[in-house]
Amino acid sequence: MYHTEIGKDIIKAKLLLEKGELVAIPTETVYGLAANALDPLAVAKIYEAKNRPQFNPLIIHVADIDQLRKYVGPIPDDCIRLMQAFSPGPITFLLDKSDLIPDITTAGSSKVAVRIPNHPLTLQLLSSLLFPLAAPSANPSGYVSPVRADHVAQGLLGKIPYILDGGKSTVGLESTIVGFQDGDTLVHRLGGIDVEEIEKVLGKAVKISITHDAPKTPGQLKSHYAPRKKLIVGDIEKLITDFADKKLGIISFQHKYPYTIPQIILSEKGNLAEAASRLFSAMREMDNFDIDLILSEWVPEEGVGRAINDRLRKASH
Repeated sequence: MYHTEIGKDIIKAKLLLEKGELVAIPTETVYGLAANALDPLAVAKIYEAKNRPQFNPLIIHVADIDQLRKYVGPIPDDCIRLMQAFSPGPITFLLDKSDLIPDITTAGSSKVAVRIPNHPLTLQLLSSLLFPLAAPSANPSGYVSPVRADHVAQGLLGKIPYILDGGKSTVGLESTIVGFQDGDTLVHRLGGIDVEEIEKVLGKAVKISITHDAPKTPGQLKSHYAPRKKLIVGDIEKLITDFADKKLGIISFQHKYPYTIPQIILSEKGNLAEAASRLFSAMREMDNFDIDLILSEWVPEEGVGRAINDRLRKASH
């Protein structure tokens, strides 16, 4: 439990974020629950604090276009036009991610959602940091998004150390998310920028692509990340016997099994946040071993453990 403070101290917010802690930050859309987007353990704390039932892709926030370029691949011309027209502002761009962004931040997607928020306090904070901030809405999962500091406190009191108070959010609606594919501009989430405004800037029609089966964008569920090797979840000892004729690898929560096969322990201390931060990289690492099957086990079905089990369930499909 934390003693949650509310204040306007950017230096305090900066120091907490640099230590891997969570800070609620104001934006023009809604308040965000921010962590170092490059630190998997810090990002895992977001899911834990929100009691978020699944690993959904998170939006990363940067101070300007120069910062943005560090964390993405090539930027399409249409994206540049929209950035020039609407950023800073309530618009998020879905782009190819650089290797600097860990898998937990994008829920295993090769795309990253990134935006430049239009709030003076948060822009000042972002300019002072050497990393971008991952920041979904600063509320328990399933609750109404907060537009004031006291709204954040109502849902997250004791779960985070600091709320940066920037007054009431002026837009009060999540950002519009746009992506780019084969020369088309796709709107993946309706929000603070109207489709008509986007079309006016681009001089052409855009496509609406809103689906709950899309794995790449925040705010849309049913995403999954599966390793190339088949993954089976269950009782490790029984699975070892059932698949004795196969070359096996193990991803375990905290226990090392007495077998001379590749093993990755997610958290020797049994820390669910640490386990969450290591899950995606463990799957990738297992893909590099000369094995036929990856065996894994369920973690405790509590807190962020529910998100880990959800990801294991989907990866095993």
